[in-house]
Amino acid sequence: MSAWGITIAFLIFYFGAAAWLLRGGLRLGVRELCICGIMIAMTLTLEMIRIPLPTGATMPLGSPIPLLLLAVILDDRLAILSGWVCAALAIFLIPGWQPVHPMQILIEHMVCFSCLGFAGVFGTDRRWKVFCGILLASVLKLCGHLLSGVLFFSQNAWEGWGAWGYSLGYNISQNVPLCIVSGIVVMALPLKTLRQAVRKEAAA
Repeated sequence: MSAWGITIAFLIFYFGAAAWLLRGGLRLGVRELCICGIMIAMTLTLEMIRIPLPTGATMPLGSPIPLLLLAVILDDRLAILSGWVCAALAIFLIPGWQPVHPMQILIEHMVCFSCLGFAGVFGTDRRWKVFCGILLASVLKLCGHLLSGVLFFSQNAWEGWGAWGYSLGYNISQNVPLCIVSGIVVMALPLKTLRQAVRKEAAA
């Protein structure tokens, strides 16, 4: 199967799963909009702070953490929607996120932020469920970057690596440490206490 065929299959799966998660009513009151706005601003700010890597990639400073927290503390659906807002704003606000092809927006931008909302799909009442959700979100994020690299940046491939090898090496060097650090930070927080505080505040 060609790279475009794999990409189309991935997009059908991803956006189908996102649509299924977003089914039903979603309350968007002033409180929810304010929380989402704060998390979006934090995500974009952290995404702008980049750490250079030997592979030529740059790793953002914990940018997945706000949306991961939104998914596991408040609502995974809000995290998915906030991810799509981040994707749109990143095009204009973050250097390096300007697309080189219109399809890159759908393949990379719309996936690699909103997928962080998948951290809450297995539930949030047990830490192992949160861990599995963060792992799923991390894999989806890597897939979005990987496919974008193969389709739109293969001309930058290192000698002898090929499009897939280059994209895999480049994006693993960037995303694996990022997701590990972000996951550790989220898992180390008192998630149950934070959820209770959010619910108590909502009931007040």
